Amino acid sequence: MVGMSSAEAVVVTLDVGTSSVRTLLFDARGRQQDGFGEQIHYQFTATPDGGVELQADQLLDVSLRSLSTIHEQVRAARIKPAAVGFSSFWHSLLGVDRAGKPTTPLLHLFDTRSAKQVRKLEQRLDPNRVHARTGCVLHSSYWPAKLFWLCETHPDAFRATDRWISFGEYLFLKLFGVATASTSMVSATGLWNQAANNYDDEVLAALSLTALPVDKLHLCPLGEMDHSQSELLEPYRTSLAALHGIPWFPALGDGACDSVGSGCVTPDRFALMVGSSGALRAVCKPAVDLPYGLWCYRVDRSLFVLGGSLSNGGDVYDWMHRTFALPDPAETEKQLEAMAPGTHGLLLLPFLAGERSPYWRSDLRAAITGLGLSTRPIDILEAALESVALRFLEIYVLMAKGLGQPGTLIASGGGLLRSPAWTQMMADALGLPITICAEPEATSRGAALLALERLSVIKSVDEAAPRLGAVHQPRAEYRATYTDLLDRQRLLFQKLFPEN
Repeated sequence: MVGMSSAEAVVVTLDVGTSSVRTLLFDARGRQQDGFGEQIHYQFTATPDGGVELQADQLLDVSLRSLSTIHEQVRAARIKPAAVGFSSFWHSLLGVDRAGKPTTPLLHLFDTRSAKQVRKLEQRLDPNRVHARTGCVLHSSYWPAKLFWLCETHPDAFRATDRWISFGEYLFLKLFGVATASTSMVSATGLWNQAANNYDDEVLAALSLTALPVDKLHLCPLGEMDHSQSELLEPYRTSLAALHGIPWFPALGDGACDSVGSGCVTPDRFALMVGSSGALRAVCKPAVDLPYGLWCYRVDRSLFVLGGSLSNGGDVYDWMHRTFALPDPAETEKQLEAMAPGTHGLLLLPFLAGERSPYWRSDLRAAITGLGLSTRPIDILEAALESVALRFLEIYVLMAKGLGQPGTLIASGGGLLRSPAWTQMMADALGLPITICAEPEATSRGAALLALERLSVIKSVDEAAPRLGAVHQPRAEYRATYTDLLDRQRLLFQKLFPEN
């Protein structure tokens, strides 16, 4: 293998998303290298009772296949990578026994079977105080409710569990024999006290009152957190030889990596991301007062990432295309660009998968009013995309209260960037210019930059600015229309989904 100076260092990235696993290669300036990497799609299983799960070894196999591909590519190119940067979706939960064998399926953040346990936790804990300490609400997305549910519904599996981990930890367990977690990943579980940089004693105390208690012995020890691993176990020491003996950094939250990869590493730069779901985020230090409805996790032990997440983003666009047999994307885009907001006469709530920010209610479902004989499928799509834009406006209003109006708003994610018309709707609804991130894989790029920073190849992630594309300016003539649509959407929401 060819040795490299810091200036020549390259980093392999592994990005485990909620629908695909991707490997890529980046140089010392965070530039993606052509001809390296592979993306493999996979799918979680949805159950009729609200479950969204996958066998952990299925995702492990997909991850190893993607790693094997890039390993062969770098070996053929006689390249010795300097490190492996790793990003993974937040909130996954898996139980393993003392031998490292899964005791439960891997639970997705959209698994809502723990909704009843949320209500039970609300009787034991003050939701507002929990939110202020952990940055997470009591909700089925997070670990406390899921652990409570597993205790009550799967007691045998719960008893057999020695450690509760995320998928990133499981991958490290299999590759290195150590289930190493990052602060970034643990900070989004709902068990982490953000100010103390430690597990939250009050939440753990509430879980200790269950029939099968959870304590710190079942979680990643603080002393093991954030440490890189380099000594691969067999057979991976042989099959991934080009990646042996270099630091592999524990999985970071995909949202944190996307913000970094988009160049949004200061509070005045908001990151707007729409993939299957969606999020609006800002990186800050120190933490600001957190309005209810938003969350606060960590990029690492020094940086916070604050924002709101939607359960319904690009999946709304995809569902509309499938359900209404819309024309090909190019023709659909042409029709959307020709339409003015609100002229379809429809009002739509896009809650196909419940909702997180700002309502945090798993019981929400999509609804539409105003249908008539003249309504076309493209009208329904337009109303749906406008409604998602209005959901982002609700999040933006909360974020701006604590952080002020951003100087720059940068958009990434395939769900949004494939449709300039939708990006324009976002700019119109928010009343802000939206700059396109021209980096094709912002999340992987963020994982690479954070790895390069830890290697001291770069001093800080903000010294490698991303490539940027077109700027979508808000159209002043539509501002009043979106204000009216938001008022009407809120009224419909209140009528259909009154407070529990």
